[in-house]
Amino acid sequence: MTTRPHRPRPDDTQPTRDPFVDWVREATPYIHAHRGRTFVIAFGGEAVADARFPELVHDIALLHGLGIRLVLVHGARPQIEQRLRDQGAQLRYVNGLRVTDDRALACVKEAAGMVRVEIEALLSLGLANSPMAGVRIPVVSGNFVAARPLGVIDGVDYAHTGSVRRVDHRTLRTLLDQGMVALMPPLGYSPTGEVFNLSAADVARSAAVALGADKLIFLTESMESSQHPTLAPNLLARDVDALLAAETLPDELATCLRAGAEACRHGIRRVHLVERGDPGALLRELFTHDGSGTLISAEPYEDLRPARIDDVTGILELLRPMEERGVLVRRSRERLETEIECFHITERDGLVTACAALYPYPADDMAELACLAVHQDYRGGHRGERLLEHLSTLARAQGISRLFVLTTQTAHWFQERGFQPAGLDALPMEKRALYNFQRNSKVFIKTLQSTSPA
Repeated sequence: MTTRPHRPRPDDTQPTRDPFVDWVREATPYIHAHRGRTFVIAFGGEAVADARFPELVHDIALLHGLGIRLVLVHGARPQIEQRLRDQGAQLRYVNGLRVTDDRALACVKEAAGMVRVEIEALLSLGLANSPMAGVRIPVVSGNFVAARPLGVIDGVDYAHTGSVRRVDHRTLRTLLDQGMVALMPPLGYSPTGEVFNLSAADVARSAAVALGADKLIFLTESMESSQHPTLAPNLLARDVDALLAAETLPDELATCLRAGAEACRHGIRRVHLVERGDPGALLRELFTHDGSGTLISAEPYEDLRPARIDDVTGILELLRPMEERGVLVRRSRERLETEIECFHITERDGLVTACAALYPYPADDMAELACLAVHQDYRGGHRGERLLEHLSTLARAQGISRLFVLTTQTAHWFQERGFQPAGLDALPMEKRALYNFQRNSKVFIKTLQSTSPA
């Protein structure tokens, strides 16, 4: 009979936190949120040539095992260039665009085929005592991309270099519905039977847009150097445009940034740039609060900002239905005007779509989250979660470690977001003295997680 090795029990008088358990608990909300979602992940041929590529494949296999629908788009630049060097030729670039002649196209097809086979082989591993033990991942590749030639630009014939014309999203969706991983090379095909050399970033962007993917992820080779600034953790599409206009960035990084911003403008809500050489960066980006790379998001439909005095009317109109139902305590205009600095709102085209207030009690290391309300026509868009996250961040910045709420009808909403039931004696003395026993509100408290790195 086999037995598990003895592990000493922790000393109950000296409780210790288990980093692994803490990580799993932090990752759990993301695991649930990502299940059933469609991610398009792009990486270059440099990744495949790296001796650590199997580790990345293990991480990709984990995503598949967690129920994420995956489309993998690979490049093959180093493999193509090696084949050209072996033949005494090289890939020619004009104005940053590749010129693919007949010899280069033969190398492109050969290299893309080899890379595809290597990826399929690694995704087929099922060795015991490895992260792929017992894994069965069906992988499919095909003529999903219709392409057109770039043609002649400024007198230069780019020959077999092309751009994406359309992506067969219906076939891709059918395959993803069957639990398959779709593998897309940097190749496209025309109705006349021609083959075109494509940009992997172009293929990834086009596939994400065609599928309406939940995320487009670029695994980049490098995101910082002495020649260009470190990218901010969060960028809007317009920020990317300004950055590209102001800075000279490495070609590969600039291409990913440009493709990411364009994808956002075509409906992709989240584009991630993750440094491929950072071990485990993909998992940290997807399953931790702080992430590991740069997130590009679309131009915001709404502005989340501190409330101003001219927002009072909009906030009153937003709160009135909930006050009439007894969900919130009625606030007068005069009181709201005096407390307006405590409020934050989301606004869309001049309409207050959601609001919440933060009342600090610094002596007790606590703050009250109050008046959380979302316009009845704009529910279901995670506005409440955004405000909760935003005010939690503000509270942490003020050195506050606990949030509390008083609620009569929305207890489950707060409990689902980490608030725990508590008694009146847990409230600050000042708040306890104002407690309305007639309303009999329930008390919930949430401990705020530190944003400092582990």
